Amino acid sequence: MLLALTGSSGAGKSTLAFAVADRLTGAAVHDFDEVGVPDPPIPPHWRNEMTEHWIRRALEYQERGLDLVLTGNSPLGEILAAPSAPLLDGIAVCLIDVADEPRRGRLARRDGGRWDERALDSFCGWAAWQREHARDPRARPAVIADDSWPEMVWSRWTGWASDDPRWRTEVIDTTGRPLAASADRFERWVAEQRAAHRSGRLPLAPGWADAGWADIE
Repeated sequence: MLLALTGSSGAGKSTLAFAVADRLTGAAVHDFDEVGVPDPPIPPHWRNEMTEHWIRRALEYQERGLDLVLTGNSPLGEILAAPSAPLLDGIAVCLIDVADEPRRGRLARRDGGRWDERALDSFCGWAAWQREHARDPRARPAVIADDSWPEMVWSRWTGWASDDPRWRTEVIDTTGRPLAASADRFERWVAEQRAAHRSGRLPLAPGWADAGWADIE
């Protein structure tokens, strides 16, 4: 299955994932950007296409009996709209979040003053939208759907409501929390999703994109 950590830059996604990588048996851990990031301005379809690339990697791991833990910026709706997403045997998404001021501080320390105020505002704005998106699929879907890669299938979920059990993003807020505590919480989340998958309780299991999903359930 695909266990995706999403969130805006500076939240601590990669730090958390790689902090527990050695504890996760039967899983490969990767960072979305390890395939390389184009220089700005980033092409408009790049993240869509790379999301599909990583889903195909997850399918390769799936064939080998392994899960893929992936850190990146792709939110739930983008993952579900990727062409190959319904082929996965399970999908679970976790939003790693942090308040704006700690995010700005982390980015300044990590990237050595690379970002100006406009860029930092953009990261915080993306974080705010990600929180909305995690709660409700109807929260400004145009943010990711407009001018997107033509292969994306947004209609798979744009008719869903916030109470649809398939629309589930766990949120781990790292604001003011020690790394060890957040890492432990993330490890528990992974274990919970794997247990739900094994028992048939994972909402985003095979068939989630079918028109008759509710009848199947």
